[in-house]
Amino acid sequence: MRLPSALSAFVLTLALSAPLAHAAPPDHAKPAADKAESPAFDLPPLPKDAHVAQSVTVGGRTLKYTATVGSLPVRDAKGKTIAEVVYTAYTMDGGNRPVTFALNGGPGASSVYLNFGAIGPKVVKFGAPGDNPSDPPVLRDNPGTWLDFTDLVFIDPVGTGFSRALVDDKQATTDFYSTNSDIHYLSRIIYDWLVKNDRLQSRKFLVGESYGGFRGPRITEYLQTQLGVAMNGMVLLSPYLDQAAYEDGDVSPLPWMLTLPSIAAANLERTHNLSAATMQPVIDYTRTTYATTLMAGRTDPAAQEAMIKKVTELTGLDPVFVKRSGGRIETQAYLREIYRSEGKLGSRYDSNVTAWDPFPFAPQQETGDPLLNGIIAPTTTAMVDFVTRIVGWKIDARYNALSYQVNRLWHQDNDARAGSVEQLRKSVANDPGLRVLIAHGWDDLSCPFMASILIVDQMPAMGDASRVQVKEYAGGHMFYSRPDSQAELRSDAMKLFGLH
Repeated sequence: MRLPSALSAFVLTLALSAPLAHAAPPDHAKPAADKAESPAFDLPPLPKDAHVAQSVTVGGRTLKYTATVGSLPVRDAKGKTIAEVVYTAYTMDGGNRPVTFALNGGPGASSVYLNFGAIGPKVVKFGAPGDNPSDPPVLRDNPGTWLDFTDLVFIDPVGTGFSRALVDDKQATTDFYSTNSDIHYLSRIIYDWLVKNDRLQSRKFLVGESYGGFRGPRITEYLQTQLGVAMNGMVLLSPYLDQAAYEDGDVSPLPWMLTLPSIAAANLERTHNLSAATMQPVIDYTRTTYATTLMAGRTDPAAQEAMIKKVTELTGLDPVFVKRSGGRIETQAYLREIYRSEGKLGSRYDSNVTAWDPFPFAPQQETGDPLLNGIIAPTTTAMVDFVTRIVGWKIDARYNALSYQVNRLWHQDNDARAGSVEQLRKSVANDPGLRVLIAHGWDDLSCPFMASILIVDQMPAMGDASRVQVKEYAGGHMFYSRPDSQAELRSDAMKLFGLH
């Protein structure tokens, strides 16, 4: 998930919420937060790894597995432990099963969303229209889990979940809360888990959501070239791959091209007409007539008038609003305008998820994102109860599902603006066996699907062009909260694993 840059976006791509322009990246926003507290370095040691036997029913089969909550140290060049990374693993007996490592984004998001929302063996309701933060966070069997075809390891980066830095904030920013150091230590955590559990011979996969999708190609390429570990596949969910694509909207049509199809998808969904067939003309229009009309500007008034009419039709917005916006629909303005008559706001992570606007007459949005505000309570409660009561990993500490402090401290290295497209290309070139699935929700305005389509269309085929695929599903940033979309994702993942 990428935290908004307003999170730049979800975390997460979760975002930590707030208004922004265009499709601002989900994670580099510096959300408001309470004054940061330096870590207490006299904290008691983390508990020893804890295990519990569980079962889940998937497709009529009962799977018996072991859930483990444990930790791995992060050491500096002198061997001193400077952080402890907590993970949750689900493993089954069986010969040489694949293992999949999962990371969310933010920066500042734990992996609970992928764990209890997408692919773990248990699921708690959150993020779907009609879900309330105060609903009982009851864990139930997850029909969309991947556990029947891969072991799963969910990693909480330093500062999220129960993972913790053992250095002060200034040093932690250098060691953990910057673009490249984040990739280096997380890659080493994957390596260390494989060694600790005698799994170097297993087939290995990586799942990253939002800013976790930014991490995915960089971690894969770093593992390939620096640590000597080759991934067999990557699944990038709602990834934030290229920061530059979201910028320079005064001249370039690209930022507006990325968001228009997702806004059109939301309108089609509201009228019960959303499908791949109805979206294809939208995509075609966006990359041709819409782009050239924006570039022509005032030199072609007739084309401008036709474009305003077409954008009004696609979005369902008031024609006066569209005209005054020049056909350039800014994300946060759209999310207020489309629901203004109802006194509500839409979420940048799924624009058809709404909440009441407590300040409807303010000049801009004065509250957090509707979806993010609604998921922290159920996911945090469910995770803490699972870890401490069910697994028995007893700890007296706060669980950070979304850490605003980490997001506030985050530092971009010089190459961060280049995104992860370079590493995506290199990792695919390095290993002809590597396969990549890039998965998006149609309605996601924090990490729009159109960006990934344009990025992949510019990549050389490097043999089999189907090795890197972009797929879209009904829903938003966390489209897997919708049962049909989760089932489709599971089916597509199985193909990536070579099971169909």
